Amino acid sequence: MTTQSFNQQNSELEPSSEMKYGERLIASGQLITFPNPRIGRRYDINISLPEFTCKCPFSGYPDFATIHLNYVPNEKVVELKSLKLYINSFRDRYISHEESINQILDDFVAACDPLEATVKGDFAPRGNVHTVIEVRHQRHP
Repeated sequence: MTTQSFNQQNSELEPSSEMKYGERLIASGQLITFPNPRIGRRYDINISLPEFTCKCPFSGYPDFATIHLNYVPNEKVVELKSLKLYINSFRDRYISHEESINQILDDFVAACDPLEATVKGDFAPRGNVHTVIEVRHQRHP
C-alpha cells in the first residue's frame, strides 16, 4: 500500500472542520418547555444528570459532577432532551462550580418559571476536595 492510498483510506478518520450533528445541537441548545399537563396539582419532578462537565477557570482542568434538579412546576415543564443538550453546553466552558450551578438555576427559572426549584451540583473530588453546591428558588406570589 502506498502512502497516498493509506492517506486516502484514513482521511475519513481525521477530524473535519465541520461540527458534528451533536455538537451543533449542543451549541444551539436552549431549554424547551411544554405545558404542564396538571396545572393546579402540586407535584415534584426530580431529574439527575450524572455526566456534567466543565473546566476550571483557573487551571483549565476538567471538573465532573452529577447535577440534581428538583422542581415543582407551575405552567411549564422542561423537555428532557433540551435539558440534556443545555447541560452538555457547559463541557468546554471555563466556569467555577459555584457559578455553573447558579447559572443553571437562573436559566431554568427563566425558561420554566417553576413554583420551586433546587439545583445541586455534586462535584467529583479533585485534589482531595469534594464540593457540593446547592441553590434554591421559590416563586413569590
